[in-house]
Amino acid sequence: MTHSLVCPETVSRVSSVLNRNTRQFGKKHLFDQDEETCWNSDQGPSQWVTLEFPQLIRVSQLQIQFQGGFSSRRGCLEGSQGSQALRKIADFYPEDNNSLQTFPIPAAEVDRLKVTFEDATDFFGRVVIYHLRVLGEKV
Repeated sequence: MTHSLVCPETVSRVSSVLNRNTRQFGKKHLFDQDEETCWNSDQGPSQWVTLEFPQLIRVSQLQIQFQGGFSSRRGCLEGSQGSQALRKIADFYPEDNNSLQTFPIPAAEVDRLKVTFEDATDFFGRVVIYHLRVLGEKV
């Protein structure tokens, strides 16, 4: 069965937070399932989120809900196992809207993921994400 693999033991990091205001715009809001909260990056040429899972996973889909006007035109998913270097798993191309978007991912067994958002639709390079879900199964 496919389900969200991000759990309380998953360690997450983000490239930036708007005005360093982690209380209002921090990374925890990516996974809290609250429609009213979001991660809001600061400006920059690209933004990223890394996830370190407590065990090996087999990722099959990525789900992302952006705020329209603050999305990315191109994304890259990388992953690795243990201390190995990250390797590209897939590119994906989000639409600039408010819908929850699903991106099929070629099956990959990893315990670390990095999602990079490039070519932001916002002039300053900010990205706003309400939900980020990694779907698949534990290995």
